[in-house]
Amino acid sequence: MAQPDPVEDTRPTPTTICLHAAAAAARYHGLSVDVRDFVAEPGEVSPSPAALARWLNDQGAVARGMRLSWRALVRVRSAPPVVLMFRDGSAGLMVAGDPARGVVWLRDPMGDEGTPPVPLDELRLSQVWTGDVLLVKRRRDQSEADAPINAEWLGRMVLRERRALRDILLASMVLSVLAIFPPLIVMQVIDKVVNYRSMSTLVSITAILGVMSFYEILLTYARRELALVVTTRLDTRISLLVFDRLLALPLEFFERQQAGQVIGRVSAIYRVRDFMTGRLMNTVLDLFTLVVVLPFLFYFSATLAWMTLAAAGAIGLVVAGFMLPVGRLVARKVQADTARGAALYETVAGIRTIKTLALERTRRELWDDRSAQSALWGLAAGRMGNVAATVAQPFELFINRGILLVGAYLVLTKRGDMAGGALMAFMMLGGRVAAPLVGLARLLDDAGEVRTALAEAGTVLNQPTERLAMTTGLRPRIRGALSFADVSFSYPGATTRALADVSFEVPAGSMLGLVGRSGSGKSTITRLLQGVSRSYTGYLKLDGVDLREINLVHLRRSFGVVLQDNFLFRGTVRDNITAGRPGLTLDDVVRAARLAGAEEFIERMPAGYETWIEEGSTNISGGQRQRLAIARALICDPRLLILDEATSALDPESEAVVNANLQRIARGRTMVIVSHRLSSLVDCDQICVMDQGRVADIGPHAALLDRCAIYRTLWFQQNRHEARGREPAHPAAMLAEGQEA
Repeated sequence: MAQPDPVEDTRPTPTTICLHAAAAAARYHGLSVDVRDFVAEPGEVSPSPAALARWLNDQGAVARGMRLSWRALVRVRSAPPVVLMFRDGSAGLMVAGDPARGVVWLRDPMGDEGTPPVPLDELRLSQVWTGDVLLVKRRRDQSEADAPINAEWLGRMVLRERRALRDILLASMVLSVLAIFPPLIVMQVIDKVVNYRSMSTLVSITAILGVMSFYEILLTYARRELALVVTTRLDTRISLLVFDRLLALPLEFFERQQAGQVIGRVSAIYRVRDFMTGRLMNTVLDLFTLVVVLPFLFYFSATLAWMTLAAAGAIGLVVAGFMLPVGRLVARKVQADTARGAALYETVAGIRTIKTLALERTRRELWDDRSAQSALWGLAAGRMGNVAATVAQPFELFINRGILLVGAYLVLTKRGDMAGGALMAFMMLGGRVAAPLVGLARLLDDAGEVRTALAEAGTVLNQPTERLAMTTGLRPRIRGALSFADVSFSYPGATTRALADVSFEVPAGSMLGLVGRSGSGKSTITRLLQGVSRSYTGYLKLDGVDLREINLVHLRRSFGVVLQDNFLFRGTVRDNITAGRPGLTLDDVVRAARLAGAEEFIERMPAGYETWIEEGSTNISGGQRQRLAIARALICDPRLLILDEATSALDPESEAVVNANLQRIARGRTMVIVSHRLSSLVDCDQICVMDQGRVADIGPHAALLDRCAIYRTLWFQQNRHEARGREPAHPAAMLAEGQEA
């Protein structure tokens, strides 16, 4: 008697339930995450709150795992969903609490969001709940991440540290008050102790001075520590947001810009950071000393106080007068430095070509020219700054030395009530007043450079991003049916259309070949499918859904793409294959490598899948690199696979291996294959012939060979052994047909 087939258990695992609970909590805050992106910790059976928090934080949320008591949990009356961790490794979503009734309301994370929650009391919940919860909310700096990079943006980031800044300002005020007493004590020592030889007074003053010095040292240390924490946090936040903004820029932007120029301009933001966390902060803190000390200067001598302010004001006027010309020269210097950095990056990136073609002399001449431009503009800016410093120096010398001479004259002539001790106190306090005023004036001098650096960074970071398309949109289940309806597209700045009224359909699970002469629009079609360009007209649908309505990250993760020239990261073979899904196992890696025909050469490597690939893939061949790229695209098991000239760089043996596996690769997925080698497209369900951005014909190989002149010409050009059976054998006749004798 035949045994019935076992029924497959389709119930979700506890880990799956736990991940969907965390994803549902993030979705409540408008953050769409993919549970396939979660990477479990080594040896972890089920996701811990800490691992879930790290995962959600990487996706743009703010998540935190913690333990709560029942008393604290039940008081959460109405709040965003809280993930409760259960003993079996799964989780639930708590949506509300009722302390009066002593129950909490839980919802099934795998169920429909419209399903009503279920009440649980403390006894029933304690049987399954571990006491751990995961709290999720939307990151507060989303507005900062999308806002234009300018002074206002940086100001808001600084204000995020208002609590630490408040403590720093409070410490500065106390230090400013303490700074008043040493000059006063010096005045008493000179006027009382020295003149009257009072040892008891000296002992008392020494004790007071020692205590005040102790507290001043502690406060100074605390202020430096707080300032260090603030600057470190600002530096980290700026770095994270800048890099995140850079990753959100569309591919089209990077294709139009020189990589070295992009790096140089983005790096200019760190000059602004250094200004904000360095001279700006120190000057602002010193200004509190000015506010506290200035009244005492007028108390000692109004005449000397006004002289000090006048000299400092003159320095400010000098700096303000030179600010515009110096700023222009500094801007040219920044641009020259960016151009030099671009030349350096291009040289390092293209060092193989430089060495192969012996271009060292050419690159050296370019570097010398860029370095000379940077040096000339730097010298010009430095000379202008030197002139400004020379004009301002007499006023600085007057503050440091002239005030002392004028004060001594006032003491000798007994004009006013100033004595010798008061003069010494004034000079000590006057130095504290002059320093922030001079620093404030020089601060204006730096403003031009900061403004230029901010503008340079803004030319890159303020470009339109793909963030909205990457965080919003539909996430349909991808099957792979494609539909083009009157799709037209033009590249920015182009006078002709790259695609003109393209219309065709591809059923799910079929193979489509794209052929045509260079520039006919084949690769443009694949770019539109990947969402690289969305400014097309007409309708491009995936499984009946307009491509522009689909979440961009979801779309690209559902595709596998292999290009003609693929980039491998510096790391192991395994890391490169699992780059898109780092949580996959070695079995998944081996399966993808076998499907791509890469298993055979990987096993011959010294360390197998742990073999290290150097930068630029210099230790593997081009064919091996291509097969690793195919394995990387297949490991995600995409429903739609794009091969854009993927076999053109392969040797005949490697190409034969990949082509032999195409039928296995295509099983269960839609494939779009762009190739100049028509022999690799013979088995495609449909072949689309492109010509000058239009669809010349579409159909199977045999039908196109009979009815499409363009396809037939391309086929016979690549298969001359067949053409010789049809064309005249005389060499002159063959040359007339454009063929080789």
